[in-house]
Amino acid sequence: MYGALWRLMPGPAWLKVLELLVLLAIVVWALFTWGYPWISDTFVGTDPAID
Repeated sequence: MYGALWRLMPGPAWLKVLELLVLLAIVVWALFTWGYPWISDTFVGTDPAID
């Protein structure tokens, strides 16, 4: 999968690395913005507090 992604991206190697880092940053940002809050609201765990 990663080899195919590497071959599909345009430009020299340094530009491909930069593009992949930007894509990774976007994925991490999207997870922290929408993914993790949705998971914490949807799957409510037990309260870890001890009485």
